[in-house]
Amino acid sequence: MSDQEHHVIPKEIENEVNKALGYYPQLDSTYIEFKFKKNIKKSTMQARPTFDSFFRSKKNRRYVILISEKFKISDKEFRTVDISSDIFIGWIGHELGHILDYQNRSNLNLVWFGINYLFSQNHIVEAERAADSFAVNQGMESYILKTKDFILNNADINQTYKDRIKRYYLSPEEIMELVKEREDLLQAN
Repeated sequence: MSDQEHHVIPKEIENEVNKALGYYPQLDSTYIEFKFKKNIKKSTMQARPTFDSFFRSKKNRRYVILISEKFKISDKEFRTVDISSDIFIGWIGHELGHILDYQNRSNLNLVWFGINYLFSQNHIVEAERAADSFAVNQGMESYILKTKDFILNNADINQTYKDRIKRYYLSPEEIMELVKEREDLLQAN
């Protein structure tokens, strides 16, 4: 599975994180810290390079995946660690997709990426859809689909959050299209 000296994982989510990391063997030697945070605005999880990474080479960058301790569904708070394992694995898989995306960027490009993410709705759409695409291309579509199903078909999740997911992320239909393209490509080779 993962190289323990490169991944810092809280004990209570170790199984789920290692399962997601198993789909990303190219991240085995990438330093990633998984860290709980009291609250993350507009998000349940967030992947980003550490500040000191901007003074390192691309291959020596360090990343952190922040995980909100709680999230709200219709004014009720839930502990993130209490959601189903498959849904949690899907969320982590999406965040690992961001890290795969970040690894291919220069430091200057990453800074520009962050600025665009803060100020451009179109850039958010592009970044989130890219992370979903990376996760699907790594074979995580069943987890990503379960996570989307949990959000989009849960009567307790407010419509504003559902609309955000629909606007910024791949739809289940688009995910299945990516899977079909991947399978067609495998058959052609």
